[in-house]
Amino acid sequence: MLIMNALKGDRGGQILLGVLLVLVIAVPLLNLMLPPDHLLHIPTYTVTLMGKYLTLALLAVAVDLVWGYLGILTLGHAAFFALGGYAMGMYLMRQIGDRGVYGNPDLPDFMVFLNWDALPWFWSGFDQFWFAALMILLVPGVLAFVFGALAFRSRVSGVYLSIITQALTYALMLAFFRNEMGFGGNNGLTDFKELLGFDLQSDVTRLGLFVASALALALGYLLCRVLMAGRLGRVCVAIRDAESRARFIGYRVENVKLGVFTVSAMLAGVAGALYVPQVGIINPGEFSPLNSIEVVVWVAVGGRATLYGAVVGALVINYAKSYFTAELPEVWLFALGGLFVLVTLLLPRGITGLLRRKEASA
Repeated sequence: MLIMNALKGDRGGQILLGVLLVLVIAVPLLNLMLPPDHLLHIPTYTVTLMGKYLTLALLAVAVDLVWGYLGILTLGHAAFFALGGYAMGMYLMRQIGDRGVYGNPDLPDFMVFLNWDALPWFWSGFDQFWFAALMILLVPGVLAFVFGALAFRSRVSGVYLSIITQALTYALMLAFFRNEMGFGGNNGLTDFKELLGFDLQSDVTRLGLFVASALALALGYLLCRVLMAGRLGRVCVAIRDAESRARFIGYRVENVKLGVFTVSAMLAGVAGALYVPQVGIINPGEFSPLNSIEVVVWVAVGGRATLYGAVVGALVINYAKSYFTAELPEVWLFALGGLFVLVTLLLPRGITGLLRRKEASA
């Protein structure tokens, strides 16, 4: 009942969930049931690419939750995404066992290469999936909670908050590049073999990860929609539009910001965890501040404060990125920057805002 009320009047969200349902059913059928030379056959490579796009769309939803509804322009969500990815990567590395290059059953290859004598304490427990799943949520969530508690209760806002979120992810990137941190240094974590006993290179596993990504996006969207469709959402919008007034009439603005920011970080962690087994690697480059800026561009292009607009922006831009980096790699960054400028000037409400305006005028 709560979900039905949240989706009432949310035509874009209803369409999004319907499309995801169709994809979950159709993509496995078209991949497994049709021969490779059939016109409608979907290759496993395409399935993996689509799964990757869906995880990035979930990251965009997480950013839209705090930027669209609270007005917090976060430039550090790549950190939460990467931390979730590293938690999954650590579990996948522990599953390799003695099948690594050096055949050590306890230590990942990079630790053997660097002459580590024993597994670091913070790697303990990552041989169990339930523990890794807990860390995927807990590590980004705790970091966001501590960071948010310090920032929001100090009433840091606006461009200053954006700068320190960017500084956070940059500091983590520099830290993870160091070999002595125990996370693979510059090369990161890779050469994964299996997930929950399933071969990561098999078509069935790839399809399973795609379905998991679609379900995670649907559940993440529903969670955000339920939160923002009720009283909490109205309070968030009030804080975004007139924070001092919301504070004056008695709302604990810091607590609202902190709670929503923490939920958003945990969603980003889940997105990162699903992203890693599909791309086969996680390295410190995922912390890059440029990645966080790109996510903001996705949300702006799709349409802020709609949630489904963030999904549209993420899918459109990432498809364009895949195309242009292959066909015209030297102009991709210029095209991305030009697109952001054009959207800001001509489509302040993004693609979905333009569509809604056309519907209203029809």
